[in-house]
Amino acid sequence: MQHYIFGYGSLINADSRAKTGQTGRSWPAKVTGFQRHWSVMSPEFGMSSVAVVQRSNSFCNGVLVEIDETELPLFDEREAGYLRAQVPMTQIQGYENTLPEGVVWIYHTETVTPPNDQAPITLSYADVILAGCLSINESFASEFISSTGGWEHAILNDRQQPRYPRVQTSLDTDLLKPHLEVVSAGRICTITSYHRAG
Repeated sequence: MQHYIFGYGSLINADSRAKTGQTGRSWPAKVTGFQRHWSVMSPEFGMSSVAVVQRSNSFCNGVLVEIDETELPLFDEREAGYLRAQVPMTQIQGYENTLPEGVVWIYHTETVTPPNDQAPITLSYADVILAGCLSINESFASEFISSTGGWEHAILNDRQQPRYPRVQTSLDTDLLKPHLEVVSAGRICTITSYHRAG
């Protein structure tokens, strides 16, 4: 039986996935029954991440990623702090092509801890997600923003001193800027110093 991960954050980005393990093809898709929020998941990095919680009548966009079952432990380690659960194929809808059949996994949480000044939304992380979204198309990136809760909380421009451990410094931030301006509303600040925890 073929296995898949439904990636709805940095796993949308193929380069980011490759930093953890080997994956195969991917398909843009939506999952129903889950709602995406910014949440404090890795306080040791001083940042928030995106997470989904089970909510009826909700959905989020992402990618269905082909993966060998032997690679799952590597992604379990990457997603430490999340719960991995199986999602019925009936909750997955493709944007264009027919989706493959198999076992679909999603990393989710049971609660959401809103971002704060100590663990804000960081641009180094948002950049990676939006770059992955834009590799699909602009409307996909816009849908990511509109279907993600928590943008009203603290946002930090950490591009010069990234807090995200899988940062991609080669990204064209000018390309991402219009999408982030939709949610920033002048709340982005610049850090002057940062010392990584641990």
